[in-house]
Amino acid sequence: MTSKRSTWACTLPAALLLMAPFDILASLAMDIYLPVVAAMPGILNTTPSMIQLTLSLYMVMLGVGQVIFGPISDRIGRRPILLAGGALFIVASLGAAGSSTAAAFVAFRLLQAVGASAALVATFATVRDVYARRPEGVVIYGLFSSILAFVPALGPIAGALIAEFLGWRAIFLTLAALALPALLHAGFRWEETRPLDATTKHRSVLPVFASPDFWVYTLGLSAAMGTFFVFFSTAPRVLTGQAGYSEIGFGFSFATVAFVMIATSRFAKSFVARWGVAGCVARGMALLLGGAILLGIGQVSGVPSFLTFIVPMWVMAVGIVFTASVTANGALARFDHIAGSAVAFYFCIQSLIVSIVGTLAVRLLNGDTAWPVICYATMMAVLVLGGLALLRVLDGPARK
Repeated sequence: MTSKRSTWACTLPAALLLMAPFDILASLAMDIYLPVVAAMPGILNTTPSMIQLTLSLYMVMLGVGQVIFGPISDRIGRRPILLAGGALFIVASLGAAGSSTAAAFVAFRLLQAVGASAALVATFATVRDVYARRPEGVVIYGLFSSILAFVPALGPIAGALIAEFLGWRAIFLTLAALALPALLHAGFRWEETRPLDATTKHRSVLPVFASPDFWVYTLGLSAAMGTFFVFFSTAPRVLTGQAGYSEIGFGFSFATVAFVMIATSRFAKSFVARWGVAGCVARGMALLLGGAILLGIGQVSGVPSFLTFIVPMWVMAVGIVFTASVTANGALARFDHIAGSAVAFYFCIQSLIVSIVGTLAVRLLNGDTAWPVICYATMMAVLVLGGLALLRVLDGPARK
């Protein structure tokens, strides 16, 4: 292992308190804004397509920006990238809140995404630096995935309430207000963790793309998170449109899936110790396939219900945590010396797969049914299981 610039002194709870806000805010900045999107063309006297840019550009920059900031963090360190990204996020949020023209609003949303992207890559590169060979890393990845399950469910509700009582500008003031204490906390507590040898050498990122492990485990993360993305995209139409759930009933039903993920993540260290990285991913894929079968049975049996749509997602939720808790270790194990760059490409490629393939599943299949979830989970799980089999062939019996 390479030596570190300083010793990371945070306990696991302290590290989660330090890191989690940056992970949450990057997603919250998208979801909390959704309730006012339809009203923004009238507010800023512009076209719906112009406002759509504030969504699409945010998503694109959130993924692509990590590829930019990952290599930079390998050169100058995680801490300055994180602090600069957090500061930019705050400034951009305040700018968006004060915007009176569409052009200014779009520009500040783009800057907001740049800041969020920088903070994200610095956060996950730090996790890789510190916890790559420690069991706490599995807990962190699992909890991050579980916590983010709540953001798409609760973010729009919070945004609607804020806009209703305080106006749309208060949404962006709230984002700035939440980011400020997180940034101040990081300023005092976030230590530099970049490996020392990264300061003296420029390392090529090409080995990342030549690594079968990188691609198989990145596909594994894409299978897990994409399944949740497709579920999130179709659940409102299935439960409120087909099953007749109220908005409150939908919210509580949706939240049970997140609770299952959080409960499962508490046991992450033990199942990784028992099954290893490849074993956890294989079991995760098996659970995705099992959940897809149960969803298929429910789909052909009649009107969707809690039992036929949500309960199968509990099975998939366990598989998502099994997978998302360990894929980073599997994909990035050989790239500690360029952790920032490797993490950036890992998340960027995953986000592209999820957004493109997941969106196609929802668009091409009937989004009012469970078929998009069934097909996406099945296809991706089969691909990943085939990849794991190939890795065993390449590495022989030594691979766990």
